Amino acid sequence: MAGAKASPPTTPSSMSHTVSALWKSYVQKTPERLKFIDAFLTFIVLSGVFQFVYCVLVTNFPFNAFLAGFASSVGQFVLTASLRAQVNPENRSEFKDVSPERAFADFALGSIVLHFFVFNFLG
Repeated sequence: MAGAKASPPTTPSSMSHTVSALWKSYVQKTPERLKFIDAFLTFIVLSGVFQFVYCVLVTNFPFNAFLAGFASSVGQFVLTASLRAQVNPENRSEFKDVSPERAFADFALGSIVLHFFVFNFLG
């Protein structure tokens, strides 16, 4: 393509500077409530990765247990990400009719329903 500018190559030092600036901004500007939710999201992702690696490397017997556990991780991640979006003060204009208490109640009810189905899938 004539006239298209190529982006400059990314160096490790510029990447580390970008990541450190991102982390510094996150630590300074993110409310504690959202940091707590982010820590839970990280735990859920690590749990799902661990289950998948265990299934691939060790065994997938019984397969229903793996599917239920992995589906639980994915479902809980989606519910928690939704909660994070609803309680984020920067998204107040999108969720003006939803209070943080209502968002948490929706999250709790959704989690109960999700785990009811996961428990029934185990057999």
